[in-house]
Amino acid sequence: MTLRRTTLRPLALTALTIATIALAGCAAPASPGDAAVQTLRVGAVTSPMTDIVEAAAEEIADGYEIELVEVADYVTINQMLAAGDIDANFSQHEPYMQEFNAANDASLTAVQPIYNFTIAFYSKTIDDIADLPDGATVAIPNDASNTGRALKMLADADIVTLAEGVDPYAATVDDIAENPKDLEFLELQITQLNTAYDEADLVFQWPSHIAALGLTPQDDGLLTELDDRFALQVVVPEEDAEAASTDALVDAFTSDPVRAIIDDNATIETAF
Repeated sequence: MTLRRTTLRPLALTALTIATIALAGCAAPASPGDAAVQTLRVGAVTSPMTDIVEAAAEEIADGYEIELVEVADYVTINQMLAAGDIDANFSQHEPYMQEFNAANDASLTAVQPIYNFTIAFYSKTIDDIADLPDGATVAIPNDASNTGRALKMLADADIVTLAEGVDPYAATVDDIAENPKDLEFLELQITQLNTAYDEADLVFQWPSHIAALGLTPQDDGLLTELDDRFALQVVVPEEDAEAASTDALVDAFTSDPVRAIIDDNATIETAF
C-alpha cells in the first residue's frame, strides 16, 4: 500500500482555500486504471500522530488508500475537516473537538480513541515543584479544554485553589480563588508553548511537542497527569460517522502495527 503525503503550513485564508481546493482535486485513484480505490485524506500535526497515520496507511483495507496531510496547527486542521478539504483527522482529544464545534457551529465527531499520553509541567530553572518561586510565570494553553486541564493539575498539587463549585475541567484563570504564590499566567497556543520554556518558570506542554526540546514527561515532568478523557481520537464529520470508509479507518488505526508503534513510545499508551 502506497502512502501519499501532503504538507500544509499556516497561510493567509485565501491562499489556504486555494491550496485545499487543489488538494481536493488531487484525490485521484491510487493507481492508473483502478478507479475503485478511494483516497482518504487524513490530517495530522506532528509525530507520533503522523507516524500512526503512516502505519494505518499500510493496514487500510483493499479499496482504500490513505493520504497523510500534514498541517502545522490544530485550528486549521479542524477547519479543513469541517470544510470537507480532508476526510478525517488525528490530532486532538474529544474535549478540544467539542470546543471547536461549539465555537464554529461545526459537527465533527470522535469515532475511536487511539492513544493516551502523559501531560506535564516543565521548568528550565527548578528541579522540584516545591521550589516554584513566588511571582513565577506559568505558561499554559489558551484553548478552554487544555486551560482547564492545566489549572486542574495546579489545583490538585495545591499550588492554586479554584473557586468552589467550578468544574475544574472548564476552569479559567478567572476561576482561581487563591493564588498564594502570586503566579503570573501566560496563555499561549499549544504550538507556541515551547517558546516559553526559556523565559517562563513553569510550562505546560504535550509530550509530542516538548520532545523537540529533548524532554519527556517521565524524565523531566515536575507535575504529570494521565486522564482517559484526553485520549487522542480519530475524528470525522458527523455525517460520515457510520460510513464504510470510517469503519475502514478505525480498523486500520486499531491494527497491530499501530499498537506496536504506541507500545514502542514511552510517552503514550494504547487507548483501544
